[in-house]
Amino acid sequence: MADPLRAPQQDRSRATRQKLLEASVESLAQVGYAATTVAVVAARAGVSRGAAQHHFPTRADLFSAAVEYMTEVRLAEIRSQAAALPVGAGRTEAIVSMLADVYTGPLFRAALHLWVAASTEEPLRRQIVRLEAHVGRQAHRALLEVLEVSEKTPGVRETVQGVLDMARGLGLADLLTDDGKRRRGIVRQWSKILDQALAN
Repeated sequence: MADPLRAPQQDRSRATRQKLLEASVESLAQVGYAATTVAVVAARAGVSRGAAQHHFPTRADLFSAAVEYMTEVRLAEIRSQAAALPVGAGRTEAIVSMLADVYTGPLFRAALHLWVAASTEEPLRRQIVRLEAHVGRQAHRALLEVLEVSEKTPGVRETVQGVLDMARGLGLADLLTDDGKRRRGIVRQWSKILDQALAN
């Protein structure tokens, strides 16, 4: 017979884990890697440091799990938002614009702080390299889905990857100053190029 107390405990554990993941991304995006300690994240999440370390034994575990979790959430949002996008003219631009928003938001800022830290911290680098490979595949797959194209068609894989790389570059350009006005023009032009490339 199932323990009636176990389910609420599991629910609380999941809720605590989610708070920690969300607090990690927020802190990384706002104050950077050096200032985002486990203690800071625990305080932001409203949980004890011991509870944080129970869920995530190391700082690297916490940060890589946080970025993976938030990426999964964002990709799920993109897939659901795609259903409301216009059909026909304007659809590609709406998709590329939505993608550019992902790479200029707090999740990208958090990930960027991790990439920089990972370049000099080997244990973190190993985790982030694995994470980025997984996230990259997920983002690529999601973009194929919303564009409704198959990478079996010659050139589609490279074209879609190029759009993802372009969006990442726009995110970097937006890091220090608001690049929104210039970004809108680039999104429009890339959307035209994308439409032409996928029509061939």
